[in-house]
Order: sequence, then structure tokens, then C-alpha cells
Amino acid sequence: MVIVAVALVFCAVLGVFVLLSRDRKSGPAKSVHSNANNNKASKIYSKAEVFLHNKRTDCWIIIKNKVYDVTSYVEEHPGGDAILDHAGDDSTKGFYGPQHATRVLDMIDDFYVGDLEQ
Repeated sequence: MVIVAVALVFCAVLGVFVLLSRDRKSGPAKSVHSNANNNKASKIYSKAEVFLHNKRTDCWIIIKNKVYDVTSYVEEHPGGDAILDHAGDDSTKGFYGPQHATRVLDMIDDFYVGDLEQ
């Protein structure tokens, strides 16, 4: 159990390192604007709509009633296919697990597409 936890933490740290290294190689920092905090009205999605995006090539997840299109991140996910465990469904519990570094809290906003219908 401890070995698995250490391995997950190592993968998360390695993933952050790879992402940070990639950013440095790509030249000057690019400004990233998150859609999550825009004042514009958010698109509202039903659970049924989100569920349709449940594949590696079309992967949406729900975190705390917000909808994120993480398709472009699936292949880069340091935890491998674990990101697909809840594709098209609620990933809140897994997202806030111990395997994620605090950097993912900032990264996720870049994938925001709307809110879950209540």
C-alpha cells in the first residue's frame, strides 16, 4: 500500500516536472486565460450530455459540478489511463486524491467548458 502511494506521488511529481520542462522549451511564457472565472454566462450541461464524452478521444469530466474537457490532456496524464476511470462522469473524489500535486488545481481551469445542470 505504501509502495503504491509513493509511486503515485512520484508519477505526479514527474508529470509536473515534464509539463514545466515543456513550458520552458516552448519559448516565452504564453498567457493562459481560464474560462472558469469569466463573467460571461457559463454553458450548462446535463449529466447525460457529459456522459457522451466518455472516451480517450473525447473525454470530459465533472469536478465539483463544473465540466471540463480534458481530451487534450489524456495522453499526457502522468497517472496514465486513470484519468479515463471517470470519463463522462464525476471525477471530484479522484481529482482531490493524494496523488495530485497542488499544480493541478491551477491547471484544471484551462479545461473548463461549463457547469453541471443542477
